[in-house]
Amino acid sequence: MGEVATPNAKHLIHCLNIIGQVEGHYILPPQNKTTKYEHIIPALVAIEQDRSIEGLVIILNTVGGDVEAGLAIAELVAGMKTPTVSLVVGGGHSIGVPLAVCAKRSFIVPSATMTIHPVRMNGLVLGVPQTLSYFDKMQERIVRFVADNSGISPDKFRELMMTTGELMMDVGTVLDGERAVEVGLIDQLGGLSDAIECLYEMIEDGGGGE
Repeated sequence: MGEVATPNAKHLIHCLNIIGQVEGHYILPPQNKTTKYEHIIPALVAIEQDRSIEGLVIILNTVGGDVEAGLAIAELVAGMKTPTVSLVVGGGHSIGVPLAVCAKRSFIVPSATMTIHPVRMNGLVLGVPQTLSYFDKMQERIVRFVADNSGISPDKFRELMMTTGELMMDVGTVLDGERAVEVGLIDQLGGLSDAIECLYEMIEDGGGGE
């Protein structure tokens, strides 16, 4: 499940990986590297309840995946009292964006990238107004969550989401680490040691304040 608790460290922290594709209500093929939300959700509940665990670091390298499953995980992390930091390595694409910003402090390595694009759906989609309305509402949920949990404005996030000419056969924007910090999506550039040090400071300051 990609989890590890480090009992011999300065503070007892838990490391949680969100890698590959976020798997939701449908089981993906066995060759896909996935993060299953039915594994992550009880793990988060256990971490929040376990008083010996002082902090949570979330390592992200994800292409995205199920929108509602990703949002569910992000909302749970955002609602935790346990101090949390996230670190994007490799990529934090699509629904990986809310998952990156849901921690109380977010980091990204310079070489990582994040893709922001509108909600997409595979399979049969009915060409009726209700479908468009559903997509609009889902998109607004993502915009609102990201804006509430990062330094980017809703309008700027929508602008990046709707950019044309950058992604082949799609609309959206690819941000590298530096640009993600520049637009206010991620709090700061840094690596593992920076994220751990920040988490230690949050623990020693007595909680998960911004």
